[in-house]
Amino acid sequence: MDNQRTAYGVMPDGTPVEKVSLTGKNGLSLSFITYGGIITELVYQGKDVVLGHTCLEDYLRGKGSIGVTVGRYANRIAGGKFELNGTVYDVGCNEAGRGHLHGGTLGFEKRVWTLGDLCENSATLHYTAADGEMGYPGTLNVAVTFTLEDDNTLAIFYRATTDKDTVLNLTNHAYFNLNGYDGGSTLDTELQINAESILPVDDLLIPTGERMPVEGTPFDFRVAKPIGRDINGDHAQLKIGGGYDHNFCLGETCEYRHAVSAYSPRSGIRMDCYTDEPGVQLYTGNFLELPFGKGGAMTQYQGFCLETQHFPDSPNHPDFPSTVLKAGDTFESTTRYHFS
Repeated sequence: MDNQRTAYGVMPDGTPVEKVSLTGKNGLSLSFITYGGIITELVYQGKDVVLGHTCLEDYLRGKGSIGVTVGRYANRIAGGKFELNGTVYDVGCNEAGRGHLHGGTLGFEKRVWTLGDLCENSATLHYTAADGEMGYPGTLNVAVTFTLEDDNTLAIFYRATTDKDTVLNLTNHAYFNLNGYDGGSTLDTELQINAESILPVDDLLIPTGERMPVEGTPFDFRVAKPIGRDINGDHAQLKIGGGYDHNFCLGETCEYRHAVSAYSPRSGIRMDCYTDEPGVQLYTGNFLELPFGKGGAMTQYQGFCLETQHFPDSPNHPDFPSTVLKAGDTFESTTRYHFS
């Protein structure tokens, strides 16, 4: 196993960005950059199975949160507002016509993180979000550790502390294509998701507060099926999102569990996702249209995201698993992607 730390580019304000590359004992390799905590490559059996760009400039001008580490609050908050301890916080609406998305206009994905511990098979990024940054309360110290375990697993460990009560939802927004980043559509990839229900959304893609059973709907992935089998169906929820862009409910507790299996019949590569988060957002690249990327233009359905997370808009839904991190407490979460 070895690792490399190299210069990747310079931000417009002169801040340098580094690239870290890790190679695991059995060949799985990972590269990420300190800008946005972005996963830029993830190679298994010679195939780079994540979408991405070729240079810092393209990440700066790109859309779609390709490969980024998301926070302070992943996914959406209705109207860009929530109440905590009797105070209403306005975190702004950065998604046109909808609300607050992925931490705001300058969320964690647009910050340069500090590279900390760099070990034989892992590396840790650190970021401190100031009290009031993007409207959120509390000075938040976040650490994200990427580890390549010996069994061809990418493990992502999240840790955070705050000096004031705040809300927190962290995830990674990698777009997977098990045929390789240049492997075309992922609609033939077979998914199995261990979820009995989803969170239905309104026309703004904000959860209604209900839990919709998947049985008898296109959202039933309890038995593996191709992503594309039902994606163009007439179900109202598919019409709203232009495909799958929904939180699948894994359970109301933060119990570590097997969440998702993905299998490509073309490459033979299987990926299993494990997490202690209560939900996973399946996004199927419904609006993925970029004229540039590692393999050239990115097109609709070329990648799918499995964003392990707490539920969207939880601060406005007291019956959802809580995303409140209290002053002095420590948030910890683990997600693993195992390749075989």
